[in-house]
Amino acid sequence: MNATPEPVTHARVLRIAGPVVLSNATVPLLGAVDTGVIGQLGDVVALGAVGLGAAILAALYWIFGFLRMGTTGFVAQARGAGDRAEVAAHLSRALLIGGAAGLALVAGQALLWRGAFAIAPASEAVESVARAYLSIRIWGAPATISLYAVTGWLIAMERTRGVLVTQLAMNGTNVALDLWFVLGLGLGVEGVAWASLVAEWSGVGLGLWLCREAFAGGWWRDRARVFAGRALRRMASVNGDIMLRSVLLQGSFTTFVFLGAGQGDLTLAANQVLMQFLEISAYALDGFAFAAEAMVGAALGAGSRAHLRQAARLASIWGAGGAVLVALAYAAFGPALVDLLTTSPEVRARAREFLPWLVAAPVVGVASWMLDGIFIGATWTREMLKAMLWSVGSYAVALVLLVPVLGNHGLWLALLLLFVIRAATLWARYPRLELRVGAAV
Repeated sequence: MNATPEPVTHARVLRIAGPVVLSNATVPLLGAVDTGVIGQLGDVVALGAVGLGAAILAALYWIFGFLRMGTTGFVAQARGAGDRAEVAAHLSRALLIGGAAGLALVAGQALLWRGAFAIAPASEAVESVARAYLSIRIWGAPATISLYAVTGWLIAMERTRGVLVTQLAMNGTNVALDLWFVLGLGLGVEGVAWASLVAEWSGVGLGLWLCREAFAGGWWRDRARVFAGRALRRMASVNGDIMLRSVLLQGSFTTFVFLGAGQGDLTLAANQVLMQFLEISAYALDGFAFAAEAMVGAALGAGSRAHLRQAARLASIWGAGGAVLVALAYAAFGPALVDLLTTSPEVRARAREFLPWLVAAPVVGVASWMLDGIFIGATWTREMLKAMLWSVGSYAVALVLLVPVLGNHGLWLALLLLFVIRAATLWARYPRLELRVGAAV
């Protein structure tokens, strides 16, 4: 039986989005601290090993990002329907997947490192130190992947302050232990790895405590419900769609990098600087997309088309406003921000040449990011995958036509066209999404 829908207001959007924006702002800090602490040792091999090892783990963990998105959609819908048993049971399913996936990575680490270093070869010295780093960090895999499930559950329950608290606690623990283990105890690269490992397990522990409501009743351990065939099949379908869609999207960005490399080292470096700010834009605006996920899912679960439409509208208004502010900030402070990331006069000059594309990117891209949130909340992931297939195909055509003629400007234009096509293909499907909801009130 559907619950009475919670009113969709501007205050509700900000209550969900605000902590996520602050939480995401801390994400780049962690890598910077790890790099900075190891950099104090003056050991080039150690610095390279930590960077390479962290990149390998990030690529592995990225595969399981579907667990965060799928959990948010399913739990938000169960919450909107007033189904407390399913709210708890789905967290159990997601945690089981996260734990099992993490243990599989631990068990298969030898093969993983062999494959990783075959793809990204390094010197014998760097590879040896990186293996030592990875052999410690990999034991955090069950915690890190399970934390995706915890984060998704907290967002669906609109408890994003918990997400912020967990992120701050994890990062704070990591920073403190980095300083102690590396600079205080002299543990070097292994100290950085142990600091991250402790932070990951303490983070998931705190996150589970913040989800304690789900464990208050017996639903979370109701085997018949947790392992219900229909629920598991639906979960597998949705998560599979999200993973394939994410692979296609990541492939598009990787292609951008590779084709940028073909424009010369200077252009490659300039693109790398500008892409860091584009990533920051996405992190900043994710808060409003997450708000859309939670509110749209709850509205769909409650069976209210009007609340779904209002949730999509208000979250998108705030997302669009945030995009304009980010674009204005880049327009006003872009050159100074570029100078913070590079001291090379040549790279600075080349980055300034392409800065207008960065200014335009948040405004052009926000519609696609918000629609992603709306469709994830509705768990209408098969339509997301279809839209992404059309978008990536169109992007490939744009690259073929524009890059030979316009060079790096054509590359940036094709990337912005990808955002536009993603938004257009999802928007074309949105009316049918609304029709999925039975009641128009």
